[in-house]
Amino acid sequence: MTETPHLTVVDHPLVQHKLTLMRESGTSTAVFRQLLREISQFLAYEITRGLPMETKRIETPMEPMDAPTLAGRKLALVSILRAGNGLLDGLLELIPSARVGFVGLYRDEETLKPVQYYFKVPEALEDRMVIAVDPMLATGNSSVAAIDLLKKAGAKNIRFLCLLAAPEGVARMKEAHPDVPIVTAALDSHLNENGYIVPGLGDAGDRMFGTK
Repeated sequence: MTETPHLTVVDHPLVQHKLTLMRESGTSTAVFRQLLREISQFLAYEITRGLPMETKRIETPMEPMDAPTLAGRKLALVSILRAGNGLLDGLLELIPSARVGFVGLYRDEETLKPVQYYFKVPEALEDRMVIAVDPMLATGNSSVAAIDLLKKAGAKNIRFLCLLAAPEGVARMKEAHPDVPIVTAALDSHLNENGYIVPGLGDAGDRMFGTK
C-alpha cells in the first residue's frame, strides 16, 4: 500500500487484479458492476481504519468480556451521482447500518463549472464520519464541489473514496480540501484533452449502467 497523508493507493493483489479486469474494454456491464462492488469493499476496509472504538460488556459461550465495538454515530456514505452508486452498493454490504446521502452535479458546458441539481444527506453530519464516493477523480472539479456542499451541511470529518485518480484531480482536491484524505485503487498517468483518465477505463457510469 502506497500512502501519504493525503493519498492512499491500495495496491493489494486482489484489488489490482480486479481493476485490470475492469479496465479491459471487453468486460461486460454485469461483470464490471460486480467487480466494482467487490473492489469497493477492499477500499472501504482501508478508508474505515480510523473509526472510533469503545468496549461493551458481552457474554461469550465461555465467559463475560469487554469487547470492542464501533463508537459514536453511524457513518454517512454520500454518493456523487450517478457513478458513485456503483461504489455505494459494495460499501453498504460491508457497513449496512450506514446512513446514505446523494449529491447530484452536472457540468455547465459554457462555464465548465459543476452545477448542483440534487442534494440530500443524513442529519447531524458534524457528528459522523462522512465518506464521499465517486469512481473517478479526474479534474477534481465535481469532487471539490461535492465536498464544499458537505462542509456547508456541517460535515467535519470527510474522506473521499474513488476507484481511479489522476494526478490533476489529486492536486485539485489537495489544494481545495487538504483535510480530506483520498483512498483509491490506482493513481493513473494523466488526463487527456477531453478530461478522461489515461490509461483509465473509459466512462465509469456508462460502463456500469450499459449506456456506452
